[in-house]
Amino acid sequence: MGKVRKLLFAFVVTSVLLAQTPTEVPSTYTLGPDDQVSIRALDLEVEWPDKPLRLDSRGNINLPMIGRVKASGLTLEELEGVITEKLKEFVKEPQVTATMLEFRSQPVSILGAVTTPGVHQLQGRKTLFEMISMAGGLKPEAGYQIKITRRVEWGRLPLPDAKDDASGRFSIASVGIKSVMDASNPGDNIEIKPNDVISVPKGNLVYVIGTVKKPGGFVLGERENITAVQVLALAEGFERFADSRHVRIMRTVAGSTTRTEIPLDLKGMLDGKVADIPLQAEDILVVPTSARKSATVRGLETALGMGSSIGTGMVIYRR
Repeated sequence: MGKVRKLLFAFVVTSVLLAQTPTEVPSTYTLGPDDQVSIRALDLEVEWPDKPLRLDSRGNINLPMIGRVKASGLTLEELEGVITEKLKEFVKEPQVTATMLEFRSQPVSILGAVTTPGVHQLQGRKTLFEMISMAGGLKPEAGYQIKITRRVEWGRLPLPDAKDDASGRFSIASVGIKSVMDASNPGDNIEIKPNDVISVPKGNLVYVIGTVKKPGGFVLGERENITAVQVLALAEGFERFADSRHVRIMRTVAGSTTRTEIPLDLKGMLDGKVADIPLQAEDILVVPTSARKSATVRGLETALGMGSSIGTGMVIYRR
């Protein structure tokens, strides 16, 4: 509950701060339908109440005294110039300021291990956490880093490892998923800008299949190494019919679609008689079923079940 409350608090604080401050835009940004702006004219506060104006579907805004103004396709500076010229009919030296409040219909690409990858609309001011949520959240196989690419016209990414690409047109950085999702470092939950590309690479996985209690894939942490015994622990150990001495690793052959088999005595590793070995990404640990053990146990269970007074509460120990 502590982490949930912490995350909700960070989310609310960030949302309030974003809602209260104007949106910074590059000077080259052109307005479009559904953008929201604020227009102020000095000495005309009575005629021009200070309230947000949203561009309609045709990119127009309606202003007191001068009526409809075509704002779509103009920068903020150009819009100020157009309004200034129209006001000269009423004011000797009009002074106009246009401020961006909210973006609408601005694309952000979210790729990789999220539930619904693709192009999502920014629709106002959103944080990295909010955009990941809009994409349905992370998939279980997501790695531990989020990569972000931003056009430098929107400013460079405010992250410690941000750097420009070779062309100098894009700022590139990465951030840890954990710090964003559990709000451990609110500074990593940056505001997302139009045309940002957010990529969530798939993590390195190892798999355990066969006669274990919890078969499946296990994501490796960043720069994490894992051994056969450790991944068995993640799989919660052997099932009762496991053949622990004839386990094998199925490992991908470099440059090929085939896999090679590596036999190992996992029982000996657990007993400390055989050295544990490290696994590689995409390794599959296969734990076979012991036919002898299965037949013996099932035979005992059947026999004990024939006499209810003997079989009731009987504990069967399995190695």
